Amino acid sequence: MAKGGFGQRLKREREMREVSLDELTKSTRISQRFLEALENEEWSKLPGGVFGRGFVRTIAGYLGLDEEELLGEYDLARGDLSRGSAKPDNPIPATPAWIPALVVAVVLALLVGLFFGGRYALRWYAAHRSAQHTSALADPVDPALAWPPRAGSGASPTTTAIANPADSTPGLAASDSADAPLDLSVSTSAATHVRILADDKLLLDGELPAGVNRHFPAHDHFEVTAADSSAVLLELNHQVMRPLGPPGASGTMVLSQTDVRPVAGGNTQP
Repeated sequence: MAKGGFGQRLKREREMREVSLDELTKSTRISQRFLEALENEEWSKLPGGVFGRGFVRTIAGYLGLDEEELLGEYDLARGDLSRGSAKPDNPIPATPAWIPALVVAVVLALLVGLFFGGRYALRWYAAHRSAQHTSALADPVDPALAWPPRAGSGASPTTTAIANPADSTPGLAASDSADAPLDLSVSTSAATHVRILADDKLLLDGELPAGVNRHFPAHDHFEVTAADSSAVLLELNHQVMRPLGPPGASGTMVLSQTDVRPVAGGNTQP
């Protein structure tokens, strides 16, 4: 802007509104000498920085002029080209370049931690389940159902099942058990409740987990009951027996010497 353009316009706008310097001084609280310096463009008599711009903003508001437009002319007249773009007095500082990089690094660290933490949790869970399964196979029958009763269990020999029925049978001596002509093998493909009587004496009445195989001796017959017939496979003297009942339903079966099929030579399998 040519020298004198800003000051002349400011004076012209004031006089067009019939506002005297005295009135403008009283209304804006700006010293008259500052007002005259603005109209005469005597920049050395004016304070710099935000004070001069504040004077212009106040005068524009009182005279009803566009503040930003008048400020732009003021900046050009003073030769402050950096102000000519009408940028805010206090622009928001730009985000440092290292902050986005730091955010990305933190997110990556969290993702890596979640990945390895999840793998560790899965391994721990698998090991825990394996330990539980091993414990169940080692001692699947409740201590209160073991035969002979364990110390402190309070179980009665006449109402309990044996923990290892292949070793002994209630009411049978060890030699009689070894000479028993019938051997029943019970294998489970899924956990189910099983009840077994040998010669009308209770051998087992409890939950068997999946994957176990038990042998039970008898002289005359067995009575076998399972809550889930499809979860139990029976073998009498190493011969596979028919299912106890329909799949998914409970079933009961009585097995004796007559259920053992004869083999070649007229003898039954041992």
